Amino acid sequence: MTRLIIPALLLTLLMGNTAFSADFQKGLDAYGRGDFATALKEFRPLAKQGHAIALHNLGVMYAKGQGVPRNYKTAATWYARAAEKGDVSAQFSLGWMYDKGVGVPLNDKIAVKWYTLAAEQGYAIAQENLGAMYAFGRGVPKDYVKAYKWGELAAAKGYGRAARLRDMVATMMTPSQVETAQKLARECVKKNYKGC
Repeated sequence: MTRLIIPALLLTLLMGNTAFSADFQKGLDAYGRGDFATALKEFRPLAKQGHAIALHNLGVMYAKGQGVPRNYKTAATWYARAAEKGDVSAQFSLGWMYDKGVGVPLNDKIAVKWYTLAAEQGYAIAQENLGAMYAFGRGVPKDYVKAYKWGELAAAKGYGRAARLRDMVATMMTPSQVETAQKLARECVKKNYKGC
């Protein structure tokens, strides 16, 4: 009897996932057309089930006032739920909100936390912003080596502002510090940005 239940359960789960992804795609398609009412209708139930990208998308819609009144506080709530599930874009967005005090209290330490999580997943703009936090000692002790390292990593992905940050920080460093930062950046890439 158990042999029959397990395949039936797996089939049910697979069929459920197809509907799950179909609803998400329907929401994405509606969003792309500017049909925000349909996008909200599709994303909300998925978000309530914990779908990280649907959670993030609701954050975007509230931040931009798409189909709902603009509400940064509500956007931050949706971003936080998605960020806790590992969504890189949500982690960056939440970090930015704490960095700027938009929808949440200004808090550099919390901004650094979220930027770090996104940066360690390879998100270039989070790497650049984290580098800036180290360069100016916001939420972390000022550290030009770490600022250079994060700027270098983001610049390597073609993010131009990061190259300017890296070059600006380099003017305040010794050649030995620059060499150390470059070595750390190479090691970070080898570790796929984890624990950098």
